[in-house]
Amino acid sequence: MDLVDLADQYWRGATNEGSPNPMAASGHLSEVANGVAFLPSFGNCTAIDTDEGLVMVDTGSQLNATRVFDAVRAWSKKPLHTAIFSHGHIDHVFGVDPFDEEAAREGWPRPHVLAHANVAPRFDRYLLTRGFNEVINRRQFALPTLHWPDTFRYPDETYDDEHTLCVGERTIFLRHEKGETDDATVSWLAEERVLCSGDLFVWSSPNAGNPQKVQRYPLEWANALRRMAALEPEILLPGHGLPIFGAARVAQALGETAEFLEDLVAQTLAMMNAGARLSEVLHQVRPPAHLEGRAYLQPIYDEPEFIVHNVWRLYGGWWDGNPAHLKPAPERRLAEELCELSGGPARLGERCETLLEAGDDEALRLAGHLIEMAWLCAPEDPAIQALRQRVFRTRAEQATSTMARGVFSWAVRESRGEEV
Repeated sequence: MDLVDLADQYWRGATNEGSPNPMAASGHLSEVANGVAFLPSFGNCTAIDTDEGLVMVDTGSQLNATRVFDAVRAWSKKPLHTAIFSHGHIDHVFGVDPFDEEAAREGWPRPHVLAHANVAPRFDRYLLTRGFNEVINRRQFALPTLHWPDTFRYPDETYDDEHTLCVGERTIFLRHEKGETDDATVSWLAEERVLCSGDLFVWSSPNAGNPQKVQRYPLEWANALRRMAALEPEILLPGHGLPIFGAARVAQALGETAEFLEDLVAQTLAMMNAGARLSEVLHQVRPPAHLEGRAYLQPIYDEPEFIVHNVWRLYGGWWDGNPAHLKPAPERRLAEELCELSGGPARLGERCETLLEAGDDEALRLAGHLIEMAWLCAPEDPAIQALRQRVFRTRAEQATSTMARGVFSWAVRESRGEEV
């Protein structure tokens, strides 16, 4: 199917797969404007033709670097002149190597990598926390054999706030923004009215709350979206998912995503300012009702509840307002105490069965608490292991987001004694 037609179906929520999923959208490289080609993949890539060679905005992940290289080479044989990293996440920055190797073979200059100044410190941090990142990404994406990289292609050039890149006849304006990351770059081709947003737009409830990753910046993200909309782009090329074509649709998508984030921040801060605990905030703050049906704001990767967590962390620190949680007892010791009071792990398990039968969201949340306490008390008990699998398998099946599904599925594998 033609990319424009497919993008239109995604916009209208009319795809066979249901809501557009930024992790699933893929296809062939297509020219979306004069000399501008887009490759939908896990970590989208944009290639721009110039008289002096190609410019790419993002180059893909380790898993698809060869596919990206082959797709670009089928479109153009020109050397890669410059690669722009929209940010430093590994699904966007690992496709330069094949072009480096090609340049060495052909005697061409090595591709020039350009990124915001915070990308290099990000790579430094990734090396410092390699084991931790391997664990959390295995859990998040249900990839128990995933290996976190130990080498990175650092930028050859960085900038701070704004940068104008001129290659051949093309001029690309770069601007630093904060949102999902603190190192984001927006690339703007003014003449073509093409905007490359990176992960500031991903066809999902914004990834501003990932429970296993570092701080996100939702209000700054909303401000970035407003600035992007003010450029009046006619084509939006996102970091994940398919393009959006047409000035009106692009303006709507950017503006409503900004509104979505602004509203969550405003509600959360209002409750924080009134002295509410985190638990109250999490269960009362909701996205604007009139945006719930938008195809590009569905909670399929991140979700609003997690964004609220990150707003709290950003403005209020890690303490949730419960005095018992400031200096808590060890989890296992608390579980043992509650098991003893309730009549043992099996008694907690019986209550979990009742909650599972109820099946509503609140009951399943409670079942998660109780089975975890029972399992901490009796991790070798086959009945408790099996029930823990049932509880978190049910939670995974009902989860809408990759984040939640990954954690709940991890708990199922852990209960089976599998490598996690």
